[in-house]
Amino acid sequence: MRTARLPGLAAALLACGCLVEVHDGDRAPFQRARSWPTSARAPTPVGPYSQAVQVGDTLWLAGQIGIDPASGTLVEGGVGAQTERAIANLSAVLEAAGMSLADVVEVQVFLADMGDFAAMNEVYAAHFARPAPARSTLAVAVLPLAAAVEIRAVAVRGR
Repeated sequence: MRTARLPGLAAALLACGCLVEVHDGDRAPFQRARSWPTSARAPTPVGPYSQAVQVGDTLWLAGQIGIDPASGTLVEGGVGAQTERAIANLSAVLEAAGMSLADVVEVQVFLADMGDFAAMNEVYAAHFARPAPARSTLAVAVLPLAAAVEIRAVAVRGR
């Protein structure tokens, strides 16, 4: 590895004793194999996106709404039923990658109505054991198919 003059933040990190590696033209340390796990037990993407992308031990899952993969339609029963189905869809994709909800480290929940928070949270809590993943819950103007909830997650094998 060639040494180079370190600008700004890198120089400050080196001065404080932090380890800094400079790779000049050698991208190999940053390239990892990618895979795209899919499950027939989760809805087929309706746009130009994948159910999930895995790099190393980390899996990024696309947002899932309460679509029943067998019928292709949104489940009935409101936010509770849709949350249950969205989590089942996430679980199916996790299983395709050899993971489970226990490997999830971060979740983002999107609600069409923040008034549905308690009902969503009750179903959510039944699926994520403590210590629970980090989570953000956001209210949005509209979700695909007029869904009440969408959930996306990040998982790390062996969390």
